[in-house]
Amino acid sequence: MPEITVVCATGPRQVVELRHAATPGATAVHVLQALRQPLGLDAAALQAALDDGRLGVWGKPVRTDHVLREGDRLEVYRPLTVDPKVARRARFVRQGAKTAGLFAKRRPGAKAGY
Repeated sequence: MPEITVVCATGPRQVVELRHAATPGATAVHVLQALRQPLGLDAAALQAALDDGRLGVWGKPVRTDHVLREGDRLEVYRPLTVDPKVARRARFVRQGAKTAGLFAKRRPGAKAGY
């Protein structure tokens, strides 16, 4: 029986990691349905993850019918709450142009841009 690690982020800085001995030929859906309660996923959250395709194996997106193998790490991804580009712009505005960015730490007396 192949042993699979299932990782699910239930909230910010909250990660649940479980090991599961799956039957040979088990797909991502079968494993998630078997581990729904221990992972802390309700039926709606599990269905949303399956519908949106928020599954991956070792960081690579996979479909729900992906057959899992020995040593796979099945990951259930949460939807983003903030667009990363918007968050970066807000951080830049908050920190200011002098203290953020590529040229924030200049040597005294150095030319601009170096």
